[in-house]
Amino acid sequence: MPFPPAINRRLKATLLGTATLLWILSLAAGLKKMLDYEKTAAASGSAPSTWPSESKIQRAPGLPAIVVMAHPHCPCTRATIVELALAMAKLQSRASATVVFVRPEGVAANWEFTDLWRDAHKIPGVTVMNDPGGEEAEIFGSLASGQTMLYDASGKLLFSGGITAGRGHSGDNPGRGTIVDLVLHGKSAVNSTPVFGCYLGNPDRKTKQR
Repeated sequence: MPFPPAINRRLKATLLGTATLLWILSLAAGLKKMLDYEKTAAASGSAPSTWPSESKIQRAPGLPAIVVMAHPHCPCTRATIVELALAMAKLQSRASATVVFVRPEGVAANWEFTDLWRDAHKIPGVTVMNDPGGEEAEIFGSLASGQTMLYDASGKLLFSGGITAGRGHSGDNPGRGTIVDLVLHGKSAVNSTPVFGCYLGNPDRKTKQR
């Protein structure tokens, strides 16, 4: 037996309201998951306390040295390159910087030459190099793309961490601020920050969490 029109209308309204509520809850859950991922740091690396003599990275004599380990296909690292450019603009040649693009074993030819490589290469004062097999990443104890280290002119580690506030998030953050303060003023309130980026050893950009 069909429902009376009034009940039919109420039933449809109830079903529509329920469907709308479920859609909102699903949207909220998806947004929370995305925000949680954005703020989830990668596995921490362990940078050597003094400049490793076995490294092939060329340091500029008399200047602090910034080293950024990068996965050339990591979307999160785009923000790291932006933040590095902002830092170098403030430092005005008072520090050298090298972006090391890790090239895992077994990838195709020219795999590392992405737009991230080109963007890093455009930053004044920055040298770009590739790292076949991740040798430099291993020497510097780096696990995640975006791991940034600052060594003073004598080779002492001053800072190790990330220079973004989240995955793919550009803007003022403690990492960039620390590097600028240490180079320009010789002091900072912090010497390490979380790193937000893809696992360096995996060509597919899978992230190794803490």
